[in-house]
Amino acid sequence: MKRLLKLTAKQWITYSIGFTALITAIVLDMYNPYYVGEIIDRVIMNGEMAYLRTALVALAVITIGRAVLGYVKEYMFDLSSSRVIVDLRKKLFDHIQKLSFAFFDKNNTGELMSRIKEDTENIMHAICYGISLLVEQIIYFGVAAVILFMINWKLALISLVTMPLIEYVVFRLERQAGRLYEKISDQRAELNMTAQENIAGVRVVKAFGREKYEILKFLKKNEENFRINYDLVKSMAKYNPLIEFLSNIVIVIVITAGGYLVIGEEMTLGTLVAFSNYIWMLIWPLRMMGWLVTIVAQCIASVKKINKLFDEEPDIKNSPEPKIPEKICGHVEFRDVCFDYDGVRVLKDINIDARPGSTIAIMGMTGAGKSSLMNLIGRYYDCSSGSVYFDGIDVKEMDLHTLRKNVAVVMQDTFLFSDTIEENIKFGAGEVSDEVFTAACRDAMVEEFVSQMPDGYQTVIGERGVGLSGGQKQRISIARALVRDAAVLLMDDSTSALDMETEYAIQKALERRKGFTCFIIAHRISAVKNADEILYFEDGRIVERGSHEELLSLRGRYYETYREQYRDYVDALEKEVV
Repeated sequence: MKRLLKLTAKQWITYSIGFTALITAIVLDMYNPYYVGEIIDRVIMNGEMAYLRTALVALAVITIGRAVLGYVKEYMFDLSSSRVIVDLRKKLFDHIQKLSFAFFDKNNTGELMSRIKEDTENIMHAICYGISLLVEQIIYFGVAAVILFMINWKLALISLVTMPLIEYVVFRLERQAGRLYEKISDQRAELNMTAQENIAGVRVVKAFGREKYEILKFLKKNEENFRINYDLVKSMAKYNPLIEFLSNIVIVIVITAGGYLVIGEEMTLGTLVAFSNYIWMLIWPLRMMGWLVTIVAQCIASVKKINKLFDEEPDIKNSPEPKIPEKICGHVEFRDVCFDYDGVRVLKDINIDARPGSTIAIMGMTGAGKSSLMNLIGRYYDCSSGSVYFDGIDVKEMDLHTLRKNVAVVMQDTFLFSDTIEENIKFGAGEVSDEVFTAACRDAMVEEFVSQMPDGYQTVIGERGVGLSGGQKQRISIARALVRDAAVLLMDDSTSALDMETEYAIQKALERRKGFTCFIIAHRISAVKNADEILYFEDGRIVERGSHEELLSLRGRYYETYREQYRDYVDALEKEVV
């Protein structure tokens, strides 16, 4: 709540104007029952027609004044709350951007989207309508109560008899509604996640004919959402009519008791009518409490969810005194590095010395720890023991922005934004010169297929690159890394969807580019055979290392992979030797 209060306090000027308009409108409204009572007593009962014009003009002024002030109040509160939510969403999105890879490994997109969208909207409703309405009703209740006692203290006491009982019912409703809204918020996030995953993977669903299964899965989540909302509706249906019944009892009591006072000439008819109108200024705040409780309960539940997200701290933080290399060369070293993920040792005693401009290739079975090794270079995760050095500086001590600015990544899971091909490529570096852009597209073989598209680089691709082949997406991803012109290039199985000719052309283009250190993860011998050093991983360890020729001569795991991929060629050579 402190964070929300700070953001709200920044809008104190517009909120002050809104509250001023609100209070002025209430003051004007307080004269309405008075003039109605005067019309009955002086005009209808006593025939003072001259007073009618004065009363009607006063009522007209009050009505117009309240309309104008109501507009000012609504506009100022809407403006203030909108600004608060803009700031809150910005801070929340900024905070999410700062969180580490490990956070996103454990949290789904649907839940985060619910925090950013639905929960902030719940808070907006509270600070826009809830706060102003709450203050308005409190003032109405307080001022009306004072006026009632001034008119007739006995009748005022009688009318207030049922108030504590009404409040008790309201608070019972608040407790139940608060618990249910927390459940609704959690379940809504699950519902969003289910829908988001299904829509994102709709092609897989259709390809495997699993539409009915996914529909049933969504139906179960939807029914669960219905059950929780139904429980909320039952609570509202249980308590709201009781609140309304008790409120109406007040009117019956006031009219009955007031009628006796009028008959006994202790009160005029006009005063009784005015009194009954002021009573509504007590009743309406109580009747509005049900709606206010709903808004407040939603807001509190949403604030808890958002605060929980704000309480998340990134595992990867910049050093208090970050270091920056005097010269960026791209020298990467692993010294006795071990890495644990969720309590499981993924990398064990890794030692690598990648000199500037060298190419390190990594091979091994799935799950051997190859991608984990890459993630340590850009410090997306921290090693559990040992150290990773970038140009002689431990990456844990190096300025994080400088480190990642000088590392370009082609990830295993190619992600493209729903934007033009040009913007997806320029995402790697922001604004780049036409020469750099053209060179990156040429070396990544992007120009080859983009030139055949009607809109060229302005072609808008679908979500995650829908409409492009796997190879085309990988080429765009490679171009996105190349425009960065970084000192270190990480390529995580980034040519697996390419044909042999395209892969060979890209390899030759990368060899022509000088000045960067390259780490390549690949499963094809053709992608790694020209590397300065090839590392073969197994169970998180480097079990073989050396050049292509050296590893072949070992007749170990690398050689077995080579034989498997070039079986016919190797068999033919061996027959010739025999």
